Amino acid sequence: MSREDRAIARQVLDKGKVGQSHEELRADFNGRFSVLPLGDDVTLTPRTLGGVPALDVVVEGAQGDGVILYLHGGAYVVGNARTGANLAAPLARRVGVPAVSLDYRPAPEDPFPAAVDDALAAYRELAGQNVVLAGDSAGGGLALALLLAARREGLPLPAGAVLFSPWTDLTLSGASIDARADFDPLFSRENMAESAALYVSEAEAGTELASPVLADLTGLPPLLIQVGTAEVLLDDSLRLVTRAAECEVDVSLDVVAGAPHVFQYFAGMMPEADEALDHAAAFLKARLAR
Repeated sequence: MSREDRAIARQVLDKGKVGQSHEELRADFNGRFSVLPLGDDVTLTPRTLGGVPALDVVVEGAQGDGVILYLHGGAYVVGNARTGANLAAPLARRVGVPAVSLDYRPAPEDPFPAAVDDALAAYRELAGQNVVLAGDSAGGGLALALLLAARREGLPLPAGAVLFSPWTDLTLSGASIDARADFDPLFSRENMAESAALYVSEAEAGTELASPVLADLTGLPPLLIQVGTAEVLLDDSLRLVTRAAECEVDVSLDVVAGAPHVFQYFAGMMPEADEALDHAAAFLKARLAR
């Protein structure tokens, strides 16, 4: 990523304020990211999936076989199905299939394992269909937790999953939490710790559905992970790739130098973001074709 592109990212992103209430964080995040244009070819339709609120994200002309279940980011505290549609829509457009963006319950009103329970309930309704998963940040970690929960229940697993800058370790034990702090325009150990504490107790943080990078990943479907080097969560992806490979999971990794957290949001502004979404879509399309 060029110096100019990184400057644009820093203008758009601002490091979260430690001590800000979750209500203030949610109002700010949802207000900014629930109004981004999706394109005139996109239709959003409210629905429920397994009893959980969601949005059908349908792109005109998308007639392929399959569906993308999208899990939004937001540190388990902010975000909603509409903010998730910001990435579900361009993925659906590129893959040529509809997507469903899930509105799972946020913390602290509904702490762990509410998000996992909601994701699993929604997935049960889709299990057995031609489905793939995608998610960003906390939604990426949640997608991985969903795979573990579905495996535990003996459900048919999705054909594959794409994880954008996934938050996979709520114990915050990755070295990059501190080592990349000066490069990350959005996160710090302090605000990540605040968000984690709203979602999980200290005793729960190390369990596999809260921090799936610590889990046995044997038997999971192929994974594609994308991450930038300008993020404190870099090690959450690097360690996940190593863990998946150790567990004989087919795993691929895209690392973009200088890119910030969930840089795919900058599609149309930065070539790396469009290239990442193109690669993610090609991966999902290939998985659905199998």
